[in-house]
Amino acid sequence: MTTATLGRPNRFEIGRVFSNTFGVIGRNIGLCVGLAALFAGLPTLLVRMVTQPQINAILQTESGAMPDPSAAFRNSYITVIAGLISFVFTLLLQSALVRATIEDLNGKRPSFGDCIQIAIRFLLPTLAIGILVAIGAGIGLVLLIVPGIILWLGWSMSVPVLIQERRGVFGSMSRSRALTKGSRWALFGLFLILIIIAMIIQWGILLVLVLFGGIIAEIGAALVQTVVSMVLSIATAVSYVELRQAKEGASIDELAEIFS
Repeated sequence: MTTATLGRPNRFEIGRVFSNTFGVIGRNIGLCVGLAALFAGLPTLLVRMVTQPQINAILQTESGAMPDPSAAFRNSYITVIAGLISFVFTLLLQSALVRATIEDLNGKRPSFGDCIQIAIRFLLPTLAIGILVAIGAGIGLVLLIVPGIILWLGWSMSVPVLIQERRGVFGSMSRSRALTKGSRWALFGLFLILIIIAMIIQWGILLVLVLFGGIIAEIGAALVQTVVSMVLSIATAVSYVELRQAKEGASIDELAEIFS
């Protein structure tokens, strides 16, 4: 296997990110799907199986009675807990796939155990970054939508920076803003395309939900979450490498030195 899977681009290019994202997946399909199933698909399936009965109980009525608003309030904590669990597992997946992506682009063979070890080791700082980004971008979205999007794009490389460069929570967020400066609209285009594709797939699953329902629909939703989370996480990691090469001319070998 050869190193320098990516060249030395002069600027961030969406097409190259797409190409290398699916290249990483194709070369490590078992690993990527396995990590995504563990950290995205399985949690999604379990959460949906726990929360769906609660949702049905709220929506269903007896003898034509109106739904009880208090039931939604009583069961809201379940939704909150489910959201927090999904949030944590999403961060674990991103950390694991950052490791896998850098190893692959360095011409190495990433291992399942090593990727999980990295994800667990950096769980607390990635959780801190995730919370800070969510709060900061959320406030920006509430006040004025565009600043919120810009803040989120500026911090979008924080987890890859943390995993790869070990700069700590605030250092990684600051470094992410520096790396993304001048390329945020390109990143916006990349993530927008991926989100639109994900929405189309999810609408297809919604049709399955309507037609079949039950466990088939729940498994379908988990499969969609597995694929979407995997592609988004790897695309973010590839974007980080692309940005470093475009701005600094860093080779893949140099990017991987920290793990040696």
